Amino acid sequence: MFTARTDQGVLGYLGRALSLELSAVQLYSSHARLAALWGLAEPAKRLKQEAQEELEHADRIIERMLALGFAPNASQLLPVRVGQSLTDLLWLEHAFEAEIIQLYDQARRHSARVGAHDDRLFFEGLWQEELAHQQSLLEWLEQLQGGQLATQESNSLNRPHWR
Repeated sequence: MFTARTDQGVLGYLGRALSLELSAVQLYSSHARLAALWGLAEPAKRLKQEAQEELEHADRIIERMLALGFAPNASQLLPVRVGQSLTDLLWLEHAFEAEIIQLYDQARRHSARVGAHDDRLFFEGLWQEELAHQQSLLEWLEQLQGGQLATQESNSLNRPHWR
């Protein structure tokens, strides 16, 4: 299925991006279920929506790989990390988003260097979406730390401790 027109570096970035996006689906889905177990219905719903958005990113990457003539292959899912509070979960998600953002930044820069304009635009779009997502996580954390959602946190004191 190899096409000579596709830069091998771009293919590498697509493969790593697929692995990270599928890892993000697993992370957000797990965090959504954990929040639901803690009785945090609204955060669980929001985290489930985040998982769906990450799945849509993975779908776009798969579509891009197929359009380039390559079979998608996510090589490795990262292990899920969990915390003991909603704030813990959000900080873990923020750190994970930073990793995805870094990958997309590298991918868009590489694509620009090798003259792969369409690939640069593809990675640029994902990079922008992940930057916005990371910002929304920071805003949510600010709300939590400001006490606006503290009652939801205090209602979950009898939850199991996870590591």
